[in-house]
Amino acid sequence: MRRTPGGPLPWLATLAALVAVGACSTPGEQLPPAESQLGDPDRGAALITDYGCGSCHVIPGLEQADGLVGPPLTSFGRRMYIAGNLPNNAENLQYWIREPQDVEPGTAMPDLGVPRVDARDIAAYLLTLE
Repeated sequence: MRRTPGGPLPWLATLAALVAVGACSTPGEQLPPAESQLGDPDRGAALITDYGCGSCHVIPGLEQADGLVGPPLTSFGRRMYIAGNLPNNAENLQYWIREPQDVEPGTAMPDLGVPRVDARDIAAYLLTLE
């Protein structure tokens, strides 16, 4: 048997590095987003009503959220993308809620001036919709 210079250690180090890199990568676009760990979904539901989101969207669990202008938000927590181009996760959803015209200029989604704390809670509610 012929021995390679340095023995098995370089090979094991390379294998360990590959495993570590694979463990650090996130599936992101392959799996639906996890429910937001930050934010108050109950407050988010109330805010959705306060901001009038139901005048444009069908939103499960909310009375009079039966609008037909924007897409229905049913099963939002399992969707892969927001506005067709942002991976659906809590951070991107909060950005979309706060700055829809930055994400997709000309979109029918209005900029409502939603502050960060409200966007966090609205996102927490929407991500519970499965």
